[in-house]
Amino acid sequence: MNTLIKGDNIDALDYLLKETNLRGKIDLIYTDPPFATNGNFTITNGRASTISNSASGNIAYSDKLLGKDFIKYIKERLLLMKELLSDKGSIYLHTDYKIGHYMKVMMDEIFGIENFRNDITRVKCNPKNFKRIGYGNIKDMILFYTKSENPIWHEPKEPYTKEDIERLYKKIDKNGRHYTTVPIHAPGEISDTKRFNGLLPPAGRHWRTDVQTLEKWDKEGLIEWSQNGNPRKIVYADSSEGKRVQDIWLNYKDPQYPIYPTEKNINFIKLIINTSSDLDSIVLDPFCGSGTTLQAANSCGRKWIGIDKSDLAIGITKNRMKYNDDTFYGPDIEYIDLMQKTN
Repeated sequence: MNTLIKGDNIDALDYLLKETNLRGKIDLIYTDPPFATNGNFTITNGRASTISNSASGNIAYSDKLLGKDFIKYIKERLLLMKELLSDKGSIYLHTDYKIGHYMKVMMDEIFGIENFRNDITRVKCNPKNFKRIGYGNIKDMILFYTKSENPIWHEPKEPYTKEDIERLYKKIDKNGRHYTTVPIHAPGEISDTKRFNGLLPPAGRHWRTDVQTLEKWDKEGLIEWSQNGNPRKIVYADSSEGKRVQDIWLNYKDPQYPIYPTEKNINFIKLIINTSSDLDSIVLDPFCGSGTTLQAANSCGRKWIGIDKSDLAIGITKNRMKYNDDTFYGPDIEYIDLMQKTN
C-alpha cells in the first residue's frame, strides 16, 4: 500500500522496521536530506524560497544542524535505511559540494566502498553572477550505492542528439537514413564455426551470432559488403535505443518556480526509478518534502512510501497526490501520523 507518514523520519524508519514486514523489502531509496546550510527554508504567499530565508514566511523546514551533529543525524537514519533495503536494492543520496565528501565517507562505511557505484553530477541551475571568492556553483551531487553486487538495473538510455547522429552514423542510405556498420565477428576461435555465404571469420575470431541469423540479416539488407567482400552489420540511427546515460546530468535543472523549497526536477527522479527498480518494487523517500519522488514513483507504476515531519510538506504532498475527486485517501493510500500517536 502507498503510504505517507508524518513524523520524524528516524521514528518512521523504526516504525517501518518494527511494525511492518518491510525489513529487507524496499528496492529503492531516493533521499534528499538537509545540506547543513544553517538556515531556515520558507514559503511566503505560496512561493517557496530557493535559498535559506528566515526573515519572513512560513518555515517549511529548518536546516540548523551542523558539523558532527549533522553527520550523526544522517548516519543514524542511513543505518535504518540499509536495514529496509532489499539485497537487490539501491540508494541514491542527494547532497552538495559542501557536505558531499563527508556523506561519501559515511556511506562507504555503511554500505561498503565496494558497493559505491557513482558520484553523479547534476547541473541544477543556470550560471549565477553572485560576487564571491570561488567559482559559481551550478551543480550538486547524487551518491549512488547498492546493497549488493546484484542490484536491480535497467540500462538507462537517452536519445541521440542531431550532433550525435551526424558524428556516429555518418553513412546515409538511398532512403536518407543515417547508419553505421559494425563487425559481425568477435575475438576468440571456436572449433565448430560454420561458413556464412562461403566465408569463415578471420583467424582468431568467431561469428557474433549464429549463421542462420547472419543469413536472415543479409536477406533483409542489413549486411553491407565491402568491395573486398567483407561483411559488416548495418545499424540505423533511427532504430537505436539511444546512448548510455553518463554520470553528468545536464538537462535536469530544478523548477524555476518551486512549490516547496529545494524542490527537485521530477524527470531525473523518474530516470532513477526506472533504472533501479521494477514494476513491483517499493520506492522510499524518507525526506519527501513536496512529494516529487512519490509522484514520480506513481507515474512509473511503483508503490511508494514518503516520510516528512513538516506540516507544509505533508499538506503539499497530499495536494500533489490527490485523486480525481479531490480526495487524498483511497483504497491504495494510507496516511499515518506518528506525531499524533506520540502526542
